[in-house]
Amino acid sequence: MSDLTGFDEAFFAAPARVWRDALRRRDFSARELFEALWDRVLERNPPLNALIGWDESSALRAADESDKRLARRDGLPLDGLPLSIKDSFAVTGMPTTCGAEELADYMPEEDALAVARLRAAGAVIFAKSNVPRMTGDFQTHNALFGATSNPWDLSRSPGGSSGGAAAAVAAGLTAFELGSDLGGSIRWPAHGCGVFGLKTSWSQVPMLGHIPPLPSIKLKNPPDLGVAGPLARSAGDLELALSVIAGPVNASGPAFLAKPRRRRPGDWRVALWLDPNFAPVDAEVEQGVLHAADLLREAGARVEPAKPDFAFAEAVEIYALLNFAIGFAGAAPEVKRRAAEQAGGSFWLALRARAARMDAAAYAQLMTRRGAMKQAFADFFQRHDAILCPPAPCLAIAHDLTPDPFERRLALRSGDLAYHDLLKWACLAALAHLPAVVAPVAPGPSGLPRGVQIICPYDEDRSALALAAVIEEAGGGFRPPPFPFGTGA
Repeated sequence: MSDLTGFDEAFFAAPARVWRDALRRRDFSARELFEALWDRVLERNPPLNALIGWDESSALRAADESDKRLARRDGLPLDGLPLSIKDSFAVTGMPTTCGAEELADYMPEEDALAVARLRAAGAVIFAKSNVPRMTGDFQTHNALFGATSNPWDLSRSPGGSSGGAAAAVAAGLTAFELGSDLGGSIRWPAHGCGVFGLKTSWSQVPMLGHIPPLPSIKLKNPPDLGVAGPLARSAGDLELALSVIAGPVNASGPAFLAKPRRRRPGDWRVALWLDPNFAPVDAEVEQGVLHAADLLREAGARVEPAKPDFAFAEAVEIYALLNFAIGFAGAAPEVKRRAAEQAGGSFWLALRARAARMDAAAYAQLMTRRGAMKQAFADFFQRHDAILCPPAPCLAIAHDLTPDPFERRLALRSGDLAYHDLLKWACLAALAHLPAVVAPVAPGPSGLPRGVQIICPYDEDRSALALAAVIEEAGGGFRPPPFPFGTGA
């Protein structure tokens, strides 16, 4: 066994695969790794408030079981890796609150299916990461646990709803994380904290045991738009996590995952999509996307401006109506009536009002229009392998707890945007059920992290991961935030 002084800053900034390989070499035990990580959590979590619940004793028992397997040389894929889990997934032994006061005492009787797969693969699950109430915000804060801060700048949010997850990964408080994404909830925090995040193809990873919906509601079919996926410090770690959690509900073994479309960087055909008129982004965000495009070109890929044959504005309209309609599911008639009456004032309020009034006929028409967009994406991916575009219009934003989110604004150098414009670049992959990876690129002049979004065809998650790995290798990949954590950028 090595001395515990080996658990230094470089180690905790390293990918989970480095931790796993060292465990398999028996450089240290799973117990020693967890104890070193736990000391780090006790020191570094308080200013972040990324992790909000834990079970140290169960984690130590799980680490000891991993050590027994590793000593016999029959370790499982994730044996000994300590993981935190977004507090929207049921985890036995810990409350699962989803940031909601009414769930403060909810103790699940079984793990969410994706969590159960991680545990069965040997992961040492020890903590829950903070979320906005019912995962319903682009910032991470709730009445139970308060706000989570960004490790790069404590005056800023890490994003949401997987904000605690992204902050924990960036700060080296977990090997990787399990998050979820309906409207950028993995991708926006990954961009804001400088980590990798995968929004999986819809239905690639089961959502059983995820909140919302409330635990009392049992859905017959997977919820539309929403997916589970990992956040990590490398593209390879995303693939490692995906190989464990992917597969249908009744899967009895590892899922089949389609191989990447191309083997060599020079074979990739990548579309570059920016839209400064309808979906403007901050100059640092745009420069980050263009930098990623240059890295791919330097690796030999063909990168050219192109987009699918549909109107971006129509995609946002359809997605927003679906998203808001999902939010109204199970809502009291009075809640929907009040929303339906707030049609004036903004683009996003008008869409929410339409969603509150939507009937079966309008929904069917919406599905027809959505089907045409899915086909447009499919046709486009006959000519291109991937789309390179922004993950969000801005870098990490200052904490803003203005009660009405429709009154919040995003500050860009070129002018303010509506808060819900965070949905624009996020909605494209979600609407069409496509996989999308956010990969970090070098920080811009502000020093804040930034990322690029890579969208690929349905069920080709590993193609998005392969391109993220090319960018990672060419551009240096994850950069850890300095400690003590930032107080301004």
